Amino acid sequence: MSSKIMLPKPNNETCLGRLLKERRSVRSYKESSLTLQELSSLLWFTYGCVKPDCERRTSPSAGATYPFEIYVSVRNNGVEGVEPGIYHYDAERNELVEVLKGDFSRQLAKACLGQRWVLNAPVNIILVAVAERTTGYYGERGWRYIFNEAGHIGQNIYLASVEMGLGTVAVGAFNDDQVSKLLNLPEGYEPVYVFPVGRVK
Repeated sequence: MSSKIMLPKPNNETCLGRLLKERRSVRSYKESSLTLQELSSLLWFTYGCVKPDCERRTSPSAGATYPFEIYVSVRNNGVEGVEPGIYHYDAERNELVEVLKGDFSRQLAKACLGQRWVLNAPVNIILVAVAERTTGYYGERGWRYIFNEAGHIGQNIYLASVEMGLGTVAVGAFNDDQVSKLLNLPEGYEPVYVFPVGRVK
């Protein structure tokens, strides 16, 4: 019979412990805009540069290949002072680069099989993998590392949302081709995850 070791009570009364205990999926959001400061902080927590040259980010990456690009869909009145549209997050310059003008939340929700939380969120963060960055080094095994990294980034979004008084939910059910077309993605760019984010209702 295997021996057992009784563990002491975990020390979870810490900042990290609180965030982990409060982490949950949220699918209902207030009709309330985010501030530009909130969006900036959220994106940095998601996949920001820890060093100015972006050699290290807020999420671990196999071989520091960092295969992900972050896109943001902003609906009408989703972020104060930001026009609705699709944006690319340039982490190194800490900028949002406009890809398309307009509110595409309805089209994105349709591509996500009609999930209404995608429609109702003021912003949606979309994780897009450029697989060649990792598979070019690790071969087909690189796909496993890419999906591992998506999980790391997703947890960042969850914990950052709790810390900021926001809510999110991981959405993996979507039509890849429709999302790719909506974001106007180049060849070799693959959508992996969608995270609607908003104030908890």
